[in-house]
Amino acid sequence: MAVVGVVGTMVWDTIWHESDRGTPTGEWGGICYALAAAQASYPPDFMIRPVLKLGRDLAEQGLRFLNELSVIETDEAVSTIDAPGTRVELRYMGQVRSCERIRGVPPSWTWSELEPRLRGCDALYVNFVTGSEFDLTTALELRRGFRGPIYADIHSLTLATGPSGERSLRPLRDSREWLECFDVVQVNEDELGSIAASEHLDPWEFARSIVGRKTRLLFVTLGSGGASYVVARGALPLSSPRSDDPELPRTGSVTVERVDGGDPTGCGDVWGITSFGSLLAGRDVEDAVRIANGMARRNVFHRGASGLGPFLRGAIESA
Repeated sequence: MAVVGVVGTMVWDTIWHESDRGTPTGEWGGICYALAAAQASYPPDFMIRPVLKLGRDLAEQGLRFLNELSVIETDEAVSTIDAPGTRVELRYMGQVRSCERIRGVPPSWTWSELEPRLRGCDALYVNFVTGSEFDLTTALELRRGFRGPIYADIHSLTLATGPSGERSLRPLRDSREWLECFDVVQVNEDELGSIAASEHLDPWEFARSIVGRKTRLLFVTLGSGGASYVVARGALPLSSPRSDDPELPRTGSVTVERVDGGDPTGCGDVWGITSFGSLLAGRDVEDAVRIANGMARRNVFHRGASGLGPFLRGAIESA
């Protein structure tokens, strides 16, 4: 049995679309999308261990959500804290997110807190849902102390939070140190552009400069355009030892059939954990991207993370 640790934050989303008539969707979001996608796509010999901090007001229903997922191993890795749960308000114009506000961000993990919760894990998926899951000091300690492959969706590390919780893109300080803490890194096109601009580099020049040192593989999700990747030669399988690669990395892209309408919330989360699972199962990078594209495309037709796992498997139709 392989155990995959998952670090992130469970979020209660309030989602507004142009078509809504004064009644938004209230649903589980954040890391819940990744957990549901793992239930749908991971082989039966994989177990998921979520490492989460749940606010007291959302703890009961949060644990109920986790217990409904057959691949989840909660045990002592989920902590209930004496603070409000994390809530996010999202507004969309078509499929473009026009506004995001967050409140109730839990305190960051330290390495002394993470280390016992990750014992026995063979691999680790990190999703920066709030951007405060842990700081760079802890990331460096994680890199030194965790033996298995580490995948990180750095999404909210690239977001600033204003006084009213509004979120906006910002440059990521110490970006190279951050990215080199992880074997596989996921960014979207805007995030890559922001990071590269802070170093006065072309985005793809920056991407190629990162891969092959300590980071083996960089994924760039392109929304309706699918995804691109930069991979170090000899980087896969992920079970092989980490090593610096002096050769130029290989790049590629995989497109996806376009979707008009639907709800894109959580697509990047579904995409990331699906691609990681495929890589852990020994698939090559293009197969992993193709499978992840398909799962993320299907996610568009379902709102929220409740019931998402069976929907992604095709066991139920969306409400």
